[in-house]
Amino acid sequence: MTMGKRLGAEFLGTFWLTFGGCGAAVLAAAFPSTPFLGIGFAGVALAFGLTVLTMAFAVGHISGGHFNPAVTAGVWAAGRFKTADIIPYWIVQIAGAIAAAAVLYVIASGREGFSLAGGFASNGFGDLSPGKYSLLACFLTEVLATFFFLTIIIGSTSARAPAGFAPIAIGLGLTLIHLITIPVTNTSVNPARSIGPALFAGGAHIAQLWLFIIAPIIGAVLAGWVSKALQSED
Repeated sequence: MTMGKRLGAEFLGTFWLTFGGCGAAVLAAAFPSTPFLGIGFAGVALAFGLTVLTMAFAVGHISGGHFNPAVTAGVWAAGRFKTADIIPYWIVQIAGAIAAAAVLYVIASGREGFSLAGGFASNGFGDLSPGKYSLLACFLTEVLATFFFLTIIIGSTSARAPAGFAPIAIGLGLTLIHLITIPVTNTSVNPARSIGPALFAGGAHIAQLWLFIIAPIIGAVLAGWVSKALQSED
């Protein structure tokens, strides 16, 4: 595939992940007029998993289905991705997430009483953590969750893994990660997904972005190295 097609697929995939997952959190997690209709943490977790599952099947064969700068870093560390292609992938992934957050903002602000005070599905630690978890707890959570997410991705897409099932494993893996970590950080494991909403939430959410860029990248690179060693023929 040409680089243009690959980048287009990454933009669409990251847009859908951010719009679908963060949109579920902003629009559907709670429903003000009828609270029992909200989908809650479990619904948001499933929404994030479904975005990756559906787009991995739809365009994963074009770009590799990263939709996440940490995934790009992880597969590079595993020796499956060219160094020269990292920055272009990162640029379109972040652009897709920002575009999705912008569309979500336009939709969400169409409801009377809408406010960004709730964080607009942004990630955070300390006072901005849903459960008020510490910086250390949130950093460790993001590193560990991303490590296992990349372990799932690299392992399920291995030539020795059953063919055709990788998107299911990856989507379910992301769902599980959200079920565990939403109360801690609102779940990032994806710097692009974190950047998009934070730019609209502003203030302290932007100030805390560093953790949700650095921690997922660290976890992903570690997973790439470990997976490469585990899956070698030696």
